[in-house]
Amino acid sequence: MEIIIRPSPEECASIGGRIIANLIKGKPDAVLGLATGSTPMPLYCELARMHEDEGLSFSEITTFNLDEYIGLSGDHPCSYQYFMNKELFSRIDIRADSTHIPNGEADDIESECLGYEQAIRSSGGIDLQVLGIGSDGHIGFNEPGSSLASRTRIKTLTGKTIEDNARFFDNLNQVPRHCITMGVGTIMDSVSLILYAFGERKADIISKAVEGPVSAMVPASILQLHPRVRVIVDEAAASKLTNIDYYKEVYVNKPDWQE
Repeated sequence: MEIIIRPSPEECASIGGRIIANLIKGKPDAVLGLATGSTPMPLYCELARMHEDEGLSFSEITTFNLDEYIGLSGDHPCSYQYFMNKELFSRIDIRADSTHIPNGEADDIESECLGYEQAIRSSGGIDLQVLGIGSDGHIGFNEPGSSLASRTRIKTLTGKTIEDNARFFDNLNQVPRHCITMGVGTIMDSVSLILYAFGERKADIISKAVEGPVSAMVPASILQLHPRVRVIVDEAAASKLTNIDYYKEVYVNKPDWQE
C-alpha cells in the first residue's frame, strides 16, 4: 500500500490523472472502475482537462461503476448514471455503450447483479478501480459487516450512509434505502486501486483503514491486502496517520523508475 499525501484535492487529482493517463497510453482499451460522490470530482475534472488540453482519448476504454441506488431512474438528478454523464462522460470522447452502471430499476435485481459480475469478467476484468471511502469505512456501498469476499449484490444502506448522502437530496426521506453495489471481492479482483479521501472528517477512518486491523467492520481495511493500491489523500485526511512522516519521506525519495 502506497500512501501519497498532498496539500490539496487538486494536487491529489493530478497524480491520479497521470496514473490513469499512463495506463491508457500503455493500454488504450483499458477497463476502468469508477466511483461517484464528491470525492472523485476533482479527478474527473482533471481527466476532462487532459482530454481537452492534452488529447487524452477515452474512445477505446470500458468503464464499470461501483454502484447505483435502487429505484432511481437514470435521468434522476441524484442517480449515479446522471452524475457520471454530467461530471465525466459528457466531457470526454468515451462511447456510451462502453460505460456500465448497475440498473437500479431492473425488474430482477438478483439477475442484474449476476449479469454485472459476468460483464466485468467478459471485459477481461478491471485494470484500475477508483474508490472513495465512507465515514464508516465503506467502499462502494459495502457497509460495515459486509463479507470481505462479497460479489455484486443488493445492500441496505446504514443510517450513517443515508445521513451522509442526504446532502445530495432535498431531504433525508428522499434518500433510497437500497442499492446495487460491487462486492468487496469484486473490488479486490481489480489489477490496481486508487483510494481517495479529502478533509478532516475522513481522518479517523483513513487512519483505521490504513493502519488498523483488517476487519469487516472497516471494509476499506481489506485494501491492505491488495498488492497494488495507492491511497491518495490531502493533508487534512492524513492528519491522524501515525506514520505520516514516513509516508511523506517515502514519496519524496521514490526512485526515478517508480515515478
